Amino acid sequence: MKRGALIGAGAALAVAAVAAGAAGDADSRRSRRAARPGRPPMPDFRGRALWRVFTRLDHRTRLDVHDASGRDRRVLWPPRWRVCTQYPAAGAGLDRRATVVIGVLRKGEPCPHRVTAARR
Repeated sequence: MKRGALIGAGAALAVAAVAAGAAGDADSRRSRRAARPGRPPMPDFRGRALWRVFTRLDHRTRLDVHDASGRDRRVLWPPRWRVCTQYPAAGAGLDRRATVVIGVLRKGEPCPHRVTAARR
């Protein structure tokens, strides 16, 4: 029941974001992506415990949780891990058919620096 309430509140926030985007929001491209009616916005999980991902997202959401260090370790106990990367980005609309990708590291390990791809 709690998850349903979170999704319902997220949908209301998404509709409100559409109205704000129509009013001339400076970051209009991100607002349009995040504010599609019926799609709750993606929360910002970076820096938070992995267990929070499981408690905040709908249980039907497909998750791909992987070790962001590149060492391919198994994530067996979520409270010992924290989120370093996420896709889709915070604020983007969650599509029910899409998979949420979460990169995690053990607590106490520093997150790797972002690698930016060169524009062509």
